[in-house]
Amino acid sequence: MENMKYGDRKYLSTEQQNIHSHQIDKLNIMEILRLINDEDQTITQQVKKVLPQIEKTVKLAVNAIRTNNRIFYVGAGTSGRLGMLDATEIPPTFSASRELFQGIIAGGREALIRSIEGAEDQPEDAVHDLKMADLKKGDLVIGIASSSATSYVLSALEYAHNIGSPTAYIICNPQPLVPVEVNSLMAIDVGAEIITGSTRMKSGTATKMVLNMISTVTMIRLGKVYGNLMVDLQVVNEKLADRGSRIIEQLTDLDYESSKEKLTEAGGSVKTAIVMILKKCTKNEAEELIEEHNGFLRKIIGDID
Repeated sequence: MENMKYGDRKYLSTEQQNIHSHQIDKLNIMEILRLINDEDQTITQQVKKVLPQIEKTVKLAVNAIRTNNRIFYVGAGTSGRLGMLDATEIPPTFSASRELFQGIIAGGREALIRSIEGAEDQPEDAVHDLKMADLKKGDLVIGIASSSATSYVLSALEYAHNIGSPTAYIICNPQPLVPVEVNSLMAIDVGAEIITGSTRMKSGTATKMVLNMISTVTMIRLGKVYGNLMVDLQVVNEKLADRGSRIIEQLTDLDYESSKEKLTEAGGSVKTAIVMILKKCTKNEAEELIEEHNGFLRKIIGDID
């Protein structure tokens, strides 16, 4: 990477002093809480402004998965941790392969629980980490950097672009401090942080919102949801067994206990159990129907009020 001197960081919105909180240390607890809450309420409107770019990113993600490729979140510090969190939550929520969404964080997994000083300033590490993840042309790389000036993330985006992978970029400033070529730029202008430069606050909240949108809408477009129910849920604990049984009860004429029994018979797959019940078929037949319709439950059972 060339020209990686960031002397202009002081001009970033996220590095400015917030005029509303410049005397925050003089306030009482409730006043501080109200101030933080007031600032947080501005975030949704800023995210709303980049919905077209988020839509573009979702389309890239859906296309990647439909063509047997993957999505990689790449970040450092808070941004990296948020990417790892979102990727980790996809498999249990949507019965999706752990391969589909993957998080890569500067400094490796140790950086999830403690700060790894200087990790974000090692651009060569990003290339190494993507190679270790076996990044291929067609995989989508989503860089996450509130400041828009993280060497590790910029290097990852540049490498991905050079090998022909589609790229997207989530930043929390009006425009990137360092130009980088990407297919979709989601520039959320969150403004000055409550504590100057602490991007774990408003920037972190905005980033989490956008990541939720990208992954959730991608899963919806891939048939992982019926209505607003998580029908592709795979039972791995008692909480999910209860939720799955209630979903089955809601969509069929079975009572709760019978729904729970059918869920067990279906191997813990809510979607399979529903098809077994409504189409009066075996587990194998239900699985064949689901595969035939690319996982879209509505194509099999139609509309249920």
